[in-house]
Amino acid sequence: MPTRRATIVRTIAATLLVCGAAGALAGVFVLKSGWYNIGATKQHWQPVYSVLEQGMHESVRHHAGEVKVPEPLAAGAAKAQLVAGAGLYRQHCAQCHGAPGVAQEAIGQSMQPIPGPLVDAARRWRKNELYWITRHGIKMSGMPAWGHHLDEEQLWAVVAFLGQLPAMSTQDYAKLATVSAPLNDKPQTTHGRAPNPSTSIERGKVALTQFACQACHMIPGITGSEVYVGPPLDKLAQRRYLAGRLANTDAHLQQWIRDPQSVKPQTAMPKLGVGADDARDMAAYLLSLD
Repeated sequence: MPTRRATIVRTIAATLLVCGAAGALAGVFVLKSGWYNIGATKQHWQPVYSVLEQGMHESVRHHAGEVKVPEPLAAGAAKAQLVAGAGLYRQHCAQCHGAPGVAQEAIGQSMQPIPGPLVDAARRWRKNELYWITRHGIKMSGMPAWGHHLDEEQLWAVVAFLGQLPAMSTQDYAKLATVSAPLNDKPQTTHGRAPNPSTSIERGKVALTQFACQACHMIPGITGSEVYVGPPLDKLAQRRYLAGRLANTDAHLQQWIRDPQSVKPQTAMPKLGVGADDARDMAAYLLSLD
């Protein structure tokens, strides 16, 4: 005969299993019924929003822990760096976050979760955390990762500017943002990382996501929708030709990635501004799909 304690344990286990199964069925029902409104005109429930925001804060602090703030920035940003950061902020950030005296544009006002003003960002985040967010973005929020589109100097210039934003007046911002900044004008060749002569398949996989290649192509190993804008890129290494014109070699694939119109002028594939190092790594990943 089972003891009373064993009976209680079994009852609790069975109850948990039944509750888990019921919860799973309820989740499937909600998913398949289409009941949950994913429209951006419908806000998150406050408890859901609060949990997601808390999780985001904890994640950023954990992953930014190893980021070292450059000494000049830690001591105080130079005027040239602030000017550069202001120009970059106006070009890449103000559309969604606004600025002193400048409202968010329609794209920022209409997003869920809403990308809030950054005038107090330096009071809520450390410099290393602001850098990490700017470089890596925030998943499922619309915040892009700028690490493949801005170089290190520019990323830290944005952080320096954000550090001064809480004390900045409308006039201060307007003056800084309209000054031409040399850091903003220099050509982008490395897109956020120092030149690296070695080839990395893993870096190539990341670069493919950061240039949104999965928006048009299905790529093994990269999460995305089932799309047929461009051909699937599985088993690319087995193909004889690229775009029906070039022999399928590493050099030709890099050329196709960087400047598709030079290979096939009538192609709808856009020129994405991919740097040489990123193209090399992206080609290495794609050619590994055999």
